[in-house]
Amino acid sequence: MTSFVKPTEAYRQGQRTLLREYYTAPEIYGEEMERIFCRRWLCAGRAAELADPGDFVVRTVAGESLIVVRGQDGAVRAFYNVCRHRGTRLCEEARGRFSETIQCPYHAWTYTLDGTLIGAPHMGDVEGFDKRDYPLHAVAVATWEGFLFLNLAREPEPFERAFAPVLERFSRFNLATLRSARRIEYDVQANWKLLFQNFSECLHCPVIHPGLAKLTPYTSGANDLAEGPYLGGYMVITKEGGSLTMSGRACGAPVGELPAEDLNRVYFYSIFPNMLLSLHPDYVMFHTLWPDGPRRTAITCEWLFNPESFEHSGFDPDDAVRFWDETNRQDWHICELAQAGITSRAYEPGPYSPREGISAAWDREFLRALGRAR
Repeated sequence: MTSFVKPTEAYRQGQRTLLREYYTAPEIYGEEMERIFCRRWLCAGRAAELADPGDFVVRTVAGESLIVVRGQDGAVRAFYNVCRHRGTRLCEEARGRFSETIQCPYHAWTYTLDGTLIGAPHMGDVEGFDKRDYPLHAVAVATWEGFLFLNLAREPEPFERAFAPVLERFSRFNLATLRSARRIEYDVQANWKLLFQNFSECLHCPVIHPGLAKLTPYTSGANDLAEGPYLGGYMVITKEGGSLTMSGRACGAPVGELPAEDLNRVYFYSIFPNMLLSLHPDYVMFHTLWPDGPRRTAITCEWLFNPESFEHSGFDPDDAVRFWDETNRQDWHICELAQAGITSRAYEPGPYSPREGISAAWDREFLRALGRAR
């Protein structure tokens, strides 16, 4: 939600918002799924959600159902939720635990948690059949700072290369060790790009978020990532030792051994194409965005705290959760209004101001990813 940026960093004179069809056209949505969501690394939540062997979650990416599971060897793997026999969906539940195998509910083809086919009834009579030829179709998996990432590309860009600009950038926040306190899921009737553009500026904050504006001035701070797939920077917390909570006070132990300047800042970054990362002194919030057509986006928001916070009797994560749940809903509502307005034939692309430079930079990255660079 940073808004201050030097013109030479992200703002380009004359840049305008995207054409209407980018928010409404099914053809463009399909192109986005193929060229972006089926090729880029996507945040799929926290590795800690798969605490024990057999734990699994099912994620839907670009219309594809994927099983993400922790194996008996402790490794996390992902597979298309498709049996190799006749294509039946293997798993209906959103999350749960497999015993030791994954079995198709149709004809009982059975796979180990590493995707190997070990049971195929009556296939022994089929000439040339070899179970080794029919493992589950795998999807690339990577972990970064405790987060899980998936990539559907046949030959994905190596994660370390793709994330090189931010690979070690947030290490002082000890993200890998943080523990989840709450998770809220939202259903927003707006295009996924509007949500990123909204997150990327705070020019709207005094109007839409009066509570937020009291705790951090919308003109404060600066951006330190102003071009490319990773964008954002910091804003200043008005109250020394405070945080973005209902009370205005920090509600947990510091997430790490932060330098003094970070104790009075909140950092906001967009991680293209489906993650929003918000780093506070006392907690970290992240969103994952899952487009479902050109006019709907499912969003998961989660709050992470220092494990030591959970040991304190007065620990109240809801101080932060209620603050951001209220702020989130304000954002989702205004994005839905934006979607409704953009759908009108009267809509025309409007000019960006210097305080919307990161939103404009996000548009440029999106167009580059789609092969339509400005």
